[in-house]
Amino acid sequence: MFFVRKDPGQGWSPSGTSISKKKEDRLRVGGQAVIEGVMMRSPNSMAVAVRRPNGEIVVKRERLDFFSEKKFFSKLPLVRGVISLLSALVLGMKALNFSANQSLEEEQEVSSWAMGLTFAFALCFGILLFFMIPLFLTKWLRFTIPMVSTSGLLFNLVDGVLRLMIFLAYLWGISFFKEVRRIFQYHGAEHKSIFAFESGEALAPDRVKGFSYLHPRCGTSFLLIVMVVSILVFALIPHQLAFGYKVASRVVFIPLIAGLAYEIIRFADQKRERKSMQYFIKPGLWLQRLTAREPSEDQIEVALRALREVLELEGYRHIGN
Repeated sequence: MFFVRKDPGQGWSPSGTSISKKKEDRLRVGGQAVIEGVMMRSPNSMAVAVRRPNGEIVVKRERLDFFSEKKFFSKLPLVRGVISLLSALVLGMKALNFSANQSLEEEQEVSSWAMGLTFAFALCFGILLFFMIPLFLTKWLRFTIPMVSTSGLLFNLVDGVLRLMIFLAYLWGISFFKEVRRIFQYHGAEHKSIFAFESGEALAPDRVKGFSYLHPRCGTSFLLIVMVVSILVFALIPHQLAFGYKVASRVVFIPLIAGLAYEIIRFADQKRERKSMQYFIKPGLWLQRLTAREPSEDQIEVALRALREVLELEGYRHIGN
């Protein structure tokens, strides 16, 4: 099954032929694995496909308003990175809420309040685990390594290394849970589907499964860049500041760090065919081996269903079988 624009005068056609020579004109599609399903989003639309316990695939799709890339602020450097992070959090929560309810038996349901509280707890836990704990550990290290308390560069370097180590340990630890491994498989299905679309391949499970389950524009790569950029940003904070201000800076500078990381990921994706850029994106692909797994054909089918729904909302129509 191929998809082409209903208006062939615009954009990029995933039918194997480039309608526009500008690579920037291709439709940008991203996604997220959810419980027994995949959420796909495009500049103006989103769709969630979930496989229910009885084997049926159910879909929720909608047009985006505030988070549409047609908004002027979505084109502003740095600002669009913050908006992208915010949309990932908000739309991701909505997708997770839908998938949680659809993947349960009919008599069970997760309320929006319960999902909202869970999300808020997870967000606070993430800030505590990846930003606050490394900072406090670094402060305590000054008793064993005196230079940490006198050198601002060394302080922020140790803080950054500890943050990265905790991040890697966290990903490695959760990968042992069976339910998380299935989400990681759907993550791989999402990547394969997007790769197939970007390559102009037919969106059929048997044609898609040969693509890589690692994608350079993945959120995992984004998080790795966030960890590295945070080291550089926090290094600019005067070392003489009171410790309380340093704690506050870990929260205040998150939008700036997210904006910078987004621009780096965006640039790397646009130039990913260059050999020099391949070395830059490799660490992110290595890290994805913790968060993405080889999916089954059934899981690819779910990811493709979400992708097709998004393409239809964006004005594409399918041709062929």
